[in-house]
Amino acid sequence: MVLFRRLLGDVLRTQRVERGMTLREVSATARVSLGYISEIERGQKEASSELLASLCRALDVRLSDVLHEVSHAVAVEEAATAPTPIPVRTDAEVVASAA
Repeated sequence: MVLFRRLLGDVLRTQRVERGMTLREVSATARVSLGYISEIERGQKEASSELLASLCRALDVRLSDVLHEVSHAVAVEEAATAPTPIPVRTDAEVVASAA
């Protein structure tokens, strides 16, 4: 869960910066405290669906686009941390290697 919160915060921060908006501007538009938005961007607080919708309206971005970006970031993180599968040897390979 921490990974999702962090990645969601990263995406929201990127969207805000790309639009040249300050935390204060987003806070005023979304009617959410500046400190709470800051904690969401840092991945320290979870955002409800209502709050996410409000932040997306303030950023003029679709919630589905934000969630798509987060989903992609999660997939990248999963791929980077996925364990390497150990090949399973068949009985025939074990016998052949013993010979």
